[in-house]
Amino acid sequence: MNFSIRFVQYAACTAVALMLCTISATAASLPERVTFASADGHTTLVGYLFRPEAPHAARTPAVVMMHGRAGAYSSTADGRYDAATLSRRHQEWGHIWAQQGYIAILVDGFGPRGYPQGFPRFSYETRPEQLNEVAIRPLDAYGALAYLRSRNDVIADRVALQGWSNGGSATLATMANIAPGISAPTPATGFRAALAFYPACGLKGQFPDGIRTYAPVRMFHGSADEEVSPRGCADLANKSHALGSDIQYRLYLDATHDFDDPTPSRRDNPANAQATRDVIPRAIAFFASVLKP
Repeated sequence: MNFSIRFVQYAACTAVALMLCTISATAASLPERVTFASADGHTTLVGYLFRPEAPHAARTPAVVMMHGRAGAYSSTADGRYDAATLSRRHQEWGHIWAQQGYIAILVDGFGPRGYPQGFPRFSYETRPEQLNEVAIRPLDAYGALAYLRSRNDVIADRVALQGWSNGGSATLATMANIAPGISAPTPATGFRAALAFYPACGLKGQFPDGIRTYAPVRMFHGSADEEVSPRGCADLANKSHALGSDIQYRLYLDATHDFDDPTPSRRDNPANAQATRDVIPRAIAFFASVLKP
């Protein structure tokens, strides 16, 4: 087994992890809708801002969150796309970060470009180029970063990145620093670290030898993922590690794509529930290690 890969079948269910896994998004306050410019130079993006819920200083670290191919909203949004119809997963993670005393912002990169409902499975080849996860969506991440850095309640050099599925792929591309017009970011001027949940790792064929990340990255997959290739991501992680990148890959046995989605169709799967209980405290500890002084 390559040392950069970690396999998990059973995870301890701590009281803290269980509490975080079962947050009621409806009982918590809704995030604030904000707008800001993408670094693509012409798109005004929508973001949903989660404010710290724990005791915090006047200025706090922050997390940028990138949704997957289904978009930012619930499948039951029925034409209403706002803070109240964000998917439960995005709301829960936003509140998880807020509970750590961070500001978190979920970036809606699809809605402002005319695709608020996102895309169904296996539609990859027909998605418009304006949503390219390697060339375009990283510019949205950097647009969110610039917005956060402009706020007087954010510690400008302590911002992290998290993405799921297609947004996870965008996260990997962002940390590889290939976005046009973005010049050589460092952990202090770019993102301190990143979490990529079940990304597709083909990345438009641009990284056959791996990626060189400028800050630490942690990837998580389920071995029963039915949408993307865990083996391909393990291979990318190994190649990237060989290039000197601080990147680690963790595989959850029998967990599926979207394993942290709190809807019954996913969470009722015992492997998904176990994976979620394991990944939340790991994610919290990882970001704490790079965001907190």
